[in-house]
Amino acid sequence: MKKILSLTFLILMLHDYTHAQLITHKAPEGVLINQDFKVLVRMGGGRWSSLPIYLAKVAMMQEGKSIPQRTSFCYFDTSGEVELSVAYNGGSIKDVKIRPLALGIKPKIKGNKISFVLKRNQYVSVEVNGDIHHNLQVFSNAIETYKPSLSDTNVLYYGPGLHRVGNVNLSSGKTVFISGGAVVLGSFSVSHQRNVHILGHGILTQLSELISGDKEVLKSDVVVTSTAAVNRSRNDMLTVEYSENVEINGPIVLPHKYSVLVGQSKNVSIRNLKSFSYEGWGDGLDVFCSTDVLIDHVFMRNSDDCVAIYGHRWNYYGDVKNVTVKNSTLWPDVAHPILIGTHGDSANPDVLSDMKFLNIDILNQRENQIDYQGCLALNAGDSNTIRDIYYEDIRIEDVLKGQLVNLRVMFNRKYNTSAGKGIENIYFKNVSYNGRKPNLSVIAGYDESRTIKNVVFENLRINGEAITDHMPGKPAWYKTGDMADFYIGEHAGAIKFIPSAN
Repeated sequence: MKKILSLTFLILMLHDYTHAQLITHKAPEGVLINQDFKVLVRMGGGRWSSLPIYLAKVAMMQEGKSIPQRTSFCYFDTSGEVELSVAYNGGSIKDVKIRPLALGIKPKIKGNKISFVLKRNQYVSVEVNGDIHHNLQVFSNAIETYKPSLSDTNVLYYGPGLHRVGNVNLSSGKTVFISGGAVVLGSFSVSHQRNVHILGHGILTQLSELISGDKEVLKSDVVVTSTAAVNRSRNDMLTVEYSENVEINGPIVLPHKYSVLVGQSKNVSIRNLKSFSYEGWGDGLDVFCSTDVLIDHVFMRNSDDCVAIYGHRWNYYGDVKNVTVKNSTLWPDVAHPILIGTHGDSANPDVLSDMKFLNIDILNQRENQIDYQGCLALNAGDSNTIRDIYYEDIRIEDVLKGQLVNLRVMFNRKYNTSAGKGIENIYFKNVSYNGRKPNLSVIAGYDESRTIKNVVFENLRINGEAITDHMPGKPAWYKTGDMADFYIGEHAGAIKFIPSAN
């Protein structure tokens, strides 16, 4: 019997080994490569493969100014665990962090080389000597399951190589496939359409300066949105508006300003997206007046809000309902990781409700303007009501300058025509922070009729300390928020801090 079991185990192991896959992709000729790192990857102790190290730009904030910095990224596809060897060409190595820290990846250092193991579908930042602006992002993708048919007229296939497409308006039933090893210069718009898919692990960009010697100005560098009602300076890489059943899965996006806009749409899924931006107003994912939106396993490093969920603006109208963001890494070099509210329709007030944020790593926040701080921000303006919002397993690693939470019924004269209506029924579960001292967090209503109520923090931990209404050492006359550096205003009620239900 033991021999049979051993033989069965061996057969299973051989089956897994023979079906294990590691797929790497060459960079198209002329695409600028960053020389800060050299990366090799292999599976199962096999042969090493070299990865091209692409250049991206991120924002470094100094004295209120954004200064572009050159960061690096690479990617590959794998069906399992792989080993990486990273040579650092910037000098001696004193220490290395691989983030998100929750992944528990412990690198080995020998001379100028770093080695570590990644599982499939892990996206990480490799940071040498504390340098977060000239770091290396590594994207380990799952193997592509979609196989495009080149004879299918509904498929736009961009294979390995460089493609110049400008702005492409997609019609119903179309599938875009950007293959690994492809760099597509342009953008895609889906307006008043259904059943559209944008797939593949390649790169989509509007930054023609990333191509060696390229002087051409793309149409997408000027206007990429398909509706004149939208501010023509947005330059979204991917626009989904007035549409239904749209899928975005896989690409790496390097925009001129904005990455993705979802406006007045339904049943939109965004998975496995990776995004870098460095210019002002370089939001990652903006959702306006939409329902049934799923954002899953994205890596957003942006020079403005990573995920922003709004009511009415421009020609987008209606409530926001049923939005889920999960299993993701958010890194705003400027502004918010997650923002809900701000914009709306004072004449016909919007309700933003039924949202979940699950299993999210926030790597940093740095924002000089007090109005735009808050890693988790709910800002009701324009007579909006924000309600029934749930956060669970949110890990905030550090705040260079900013707040952990910012819940306000507000009137921002730059963007609003009225104050918000209210915020209610908000639940934070297992939110943890481990970093330097952040600024004072804020929970504040606007007046006696525009309030915040029913907010629960379950198992809030700040640098290891559990913050609860009955925590040890809390003076009886203190608000619990005083123990967490949370300002709780007079128009905010029923705010509870409770221990874990487990």
